[in-house]
Amino acid sequence: MSVLKFDNVSKSFGEGTAKTEVLKNINLEVQEGEFLVLLGFSGSGKTTLINLMAGLEMPTAGSVTFKDETITQPGPERGVIFQSYSLMPWLTVNGNVRLALDSVFPNMSKAEKEERVDHYIKMVGLSHAATRRPAELSGGMRQRVNVARALAMNPEVLLLDEPLSALDALTRSNLADEIEAIWDAEKKTCVLITNDVDEAIILADRIIALNPDGTLGQEFKVDIPRRRERMEMNHHEGFKKLRAEVTKYLMDVGIAAKAEGKKVLPDVTPIHGVPAAVKDAQKGMIDHNFLDFSQLHKIYPTPKGPLTVVEDFDLKVQRGEFISLIGHSGCGKSTVLTMAAGLNPISKGGIRLDGRHVEGADPERAVVFQSPNLFPWLSAKENVAIGVDKVYPKASRSERQDVVEYYLERVGLADAMDRPAHSMSNGMKQRVGIARAFALSPKLLLLDEPFGMLDSLTRWELQEVLMEVWDRTKVTAICVTHDVDEAILLADRVVMMTNGPQATIGKIVDVDLPRPRTRKALLEHPDYYRYRQDVLDFLEEYEHGSKPKPKPAKAIAAE
Repeated sequence: MSVLKFDNVSKSFGEGTAKTEVLKNINLEVQEGEFLVLLGFSGSGKTTLINLMAGLEMPTAGSVTFKDETITQPGPERGVIFQSYSLMPWLTVNGNVRLALDSVFPNMSKAEKEERVDHYIKMVGLSHAATRRPAELSGGMRQRVNVARALAMNPEVLLLDEPLSALDALTRSNLADEIEAIWDAEKKTCVLITNDVDEAIILADRIIALNPDGTLGQEFKVDIPRRRERMEMNHHEGFKKLRAEVTKYLMDVGIAAKAEGKKVLPDVTPIHGVPAAVKDAQKGMIDHNFLDFSQLHKIYPTPKGPLTVVEDFDLKVQRGEFISLIGHSGCGKSTVLTMAAGLNPISKGGIRLDGRHVEGADPERAVVFQSPNLFPWLSAKENVAIGVDKVYPKASRSERQDVVEYYLERVGLADAMDRPAHSMSNGMKQRVGIARAFALSPKLLLLDEPFGMLDSLTRWELQEVLMEVWDRTKVTAICVTHDVDEAILLADRVVMMTNGPQATIGKIVDVDLPRPRTRKALLEHPDYYRYRQDVLDFLEEYEHGSKPKPKPAKAIAAE
């Protein structure tokens, strides 16, 4: 039986020349009891679609119905869970859930309300925190309150608008599992908005892609038996096949072909460059152990005594190698990176780059953070030029401009070079940050979760951009990430860190996959899921905060 139905629905905002078409000619039916996932890029109209289901927006054309009745306003039969928690900060967990019941069931007895509140708080695993206020809860716990509040209203349909996107990867996967268990136990109809392909396949009966132009795209049936355990899915041929099909479709419709740049990089030498003759004379020394982490420690003073965050971090990196550094939150990944950048003092041990000790920040070590930290009033071109002007002091103004424009073209901003940073999307800002780092012609490129603030589909696009530009420069690079697929996609070696404190290297995986790489090609490579399993096994071992004894450095190096 059809519960929700869209009949030729279009939705636009604004009038006249300011009119923006968000959704076009949507025909969709949601069946009773199914788990439907709507998957697409940011800006494709996913949230507008779910707002129409919730009655928070009205269609410009066509009709949206619930059980054949036109939706004209929100209703308790359609419970919505948003990305933001929207909890009352002065109320406890109990109070926030009770507030929803008071508004929807004003005539329900106090005892029945208390019983229902207790039931759903227990269902989301928060009985131990029932008297805490939101400020005392983690992000994952706050979202659990949101889920309990929506369920307590006993909706017939649960509408989930990217409820997990603000959470870290581990919390996100755990809460997704809980949502599936609740859906199964409560027999609700669920519609989930997400941009995560794995999440979609794990949860859905049916996946429908939303195209960037606001039309419905391809539909994918998910016939994999439930429950779909994440570790088991890595070996499931149906999962791998569907994952590749969905990924390929989204990339084909969502990632436009990159414009070929017209700029040619000028033959100029940066300030930290060395003459070709010197390079040739020192070639063996420069290439071998180009970057050397030796017995690296980071110790912070605390009221309870010294706290060792990172200890005995030993790693030799060859010139032109790309390293991915991965581990659970708090394992010291970013600490290692900031020490390599010269932004964080080394407590013990040392780091040598190109035969010299790292001391203080230097443009020979370019850093790309989660937030690109652009000057908002400057254009993309001006933001990149600040570094280029300092690094190429002997180049002419025209040559420096060519360097700036070359890298902005390479990251897909040929048509947006003169746009001020404040008018750009997060994805565009990060492109500028990547262009700025490469334009410094660094000896070492350091990337600290550079795509962590972006939705997963925008992340794919910028990973492709990063790989394309890196392939032209072969700069030695280290990328901190928590994303297993990103780690393998980018790296020659994946270096895995144990849990902190006293975090160190636990395992290293050599990634022998062909370059240049694309996500679509790697998903079809016979060895890809073997590498993925190696990393997943390690992360699972440390998932619950356990600290298995790491292997000796000699054993790690021999693997």
